[in-house]
Amino acid sequence: MRRLHIGVEARHDPGRGWSAWLPGSAVAPPARALIRGHGSLTQAVRGVSRDFSVRVTTAGLAPPFVDERAALGMRRPVIGWVREVLLCDADTPLVFAHTVLRRDDLVGWPWLTGLGGKPLGEVLFRHPRVHRLPLSFRRIDARHPLYHSARRAAGGAAPWLWARRSLFSLDGRRLLVTEVFLPALLERLTHP
Repeated sequence: MRRLHIGVEARHDPGRGWSAWLPGSAVAPPARALIRGHGSLTQAVRGVSRDFSVRVTTAGLAPPFVDERAALGMRRPVIGWVREVLLCDADTPLVFAHTVLRRDDLVGWPWLTGLGGKPLGEVLFRHPRVHRLPLSFRRIDARHPLYHSARRAAGGAAPWLWARRSLFSLDGRRLLVTEVFLPALLERLTHP
């Protein structure tokens, strides 16, 4: 596992309008059921996997993206804590997940840095004081920084990818989770 060190210059808004996240009800199939789902995405992915696993690709300190800072209520660029994982079926990545929170808020989520390959969703949905705010979605393309990491994970050149985002709150401290649905997952959902 490598630590994430990305300069602020690599995390600016590279295009107009790319940071607009919309309510989940506006998404079109085939991702509709997953994006609008209120439970753990991990459980949904397990349902279409024979050999489910979580592969941690990055965990460490990094500045949040512009749209993440807005969602987390940050007024200026600061360092946050970022974890990126792949939800896989054997060697096939199905979901690229990106989690970020303010570094100061890590105190409220102390178990987060010790997750290793354990799915974050299983912890979030079992914690009695964690509250999930409404889901939002968008199609991301080359103008969004997460697209490049997700595309590398997918091993392909998809022109855009579906993504959903949700905020979780624990005693007023927010955690932002973005999940990018990779083509292999959408293929399984449309052609089981």
